[in-house]
Amino acid sequence: MLSQSAFISYTTFFACIASTDVFAFSTDSRAIVNVPVANRREWHPKVEIELPNLATVFDRISMASPLAKLVMEGKSEDGFAAIDDDVKHPELKWKKVEENKRKTVHRIDKADQFQNVNVPLLRFRSSIKGPCIGERFSNFIMDLEERKKWDEQIAKVDEMYPIDDLDAINTLLGDREKYGSCARIGVGYSVTKQGIISPREQLICGGMQEFSNGATILWGTEMEEYHNHLLPEGPRHTRAKSHLFAATLAPTGPDSFDVEYLLQMDVGGGLPSFMTTPAVTDIVKKLFDHARDYFEGGEGSELDSYLKSRQQEKYEEEVDFFQFDSDHIAMNKLESLLFTP
Repeated sequence: MLSQSAFISYTTFFACIASTDVFAFSTDSRAIVNVPVANRREWHPKVEIELPNLATVFDRISMASPLAKLVMEGKSEDGFAAIDDDVKHPELKWKKVEENKRKTVHRIDKADQFQNVNVPLLRFRSSIKGPCIGERFSNFIMDLEERKKWDEQIAKVDEMYPIDDLDAINTLLGDREKYGSCARIGVGYSVTKQGIISPREQLICGGMQEFSNGATILWGTEMEEYHNHLLPEGPRHTRAKSHLFAATLAPTGPDSFDVEYLLQMDVGGGLPSFMTTPAVTDIVKKLFDHARDYFEGGEGSELDSYLKSRQQEKYEEEVDFFQFDSDHIAMNKLESLLFTP
């Protein structure tokens, strides 16, 4: 029987492109993960998934996101209040696009160039009331039904190749104090509906890192063209590319958290960024409006139901553990009666 857990192997390549270039995959060291295909009911062995250089990805995230940098340094408890925006990275020239403390997204910045790509990098900031649960925020993006609530153009979202061997990923990353613990990783596919522009498809490697202080970093980067054999069967669409995606959630109290969201997306089809950036900005704002409504929901809300179900699951796990423990003690007593020396 085939094992459903992934295993990781390392292959060294001599790449011509330095790791400072846009392509997170074009580095001196590549990690190849062999995973079963999870998007079909049957399982096929040894599907090769190439991971990006994760250290490079997180270096870029910390370069562009001061909140992510604080999380990785273990200093994020004050959230945005601890950030000095006058201290800028020399490779990034930020321009303030919007700032309004009364809005859900209270600040938006833009860097016209990043990673040698002529596509703007957008940075969104929001402060939300409610418990900091990164898995729920991830669900807004990865679950199709949840995604439809704020993204009217989405047609399909599929986590095609989940990687189950998280221990292998944590070993690859190494420094858990800096990078946290990997809670989810894999390759996902999405496609949009026909709208003002034709459908767009994406193939993204992404994951979720959880930190001991309750913070979470969601991350993603587009797979390369030579990974196209991983695309699902069917007609192909114009490829949109997220050169960098990250969402950092950092708790600022028991019932509040800050979110810093990075997105550098090329919509594809040769459309200029000055035409597409307003649309991208608008859809991210809708995501945050949905997140605000979800996390600030009171008794009887979806969040309330989720928290109660988690409590019930935890209770049942504890009952099962204590039942096992008491059975084990009873068996030991029986053995001591039967095998008295």
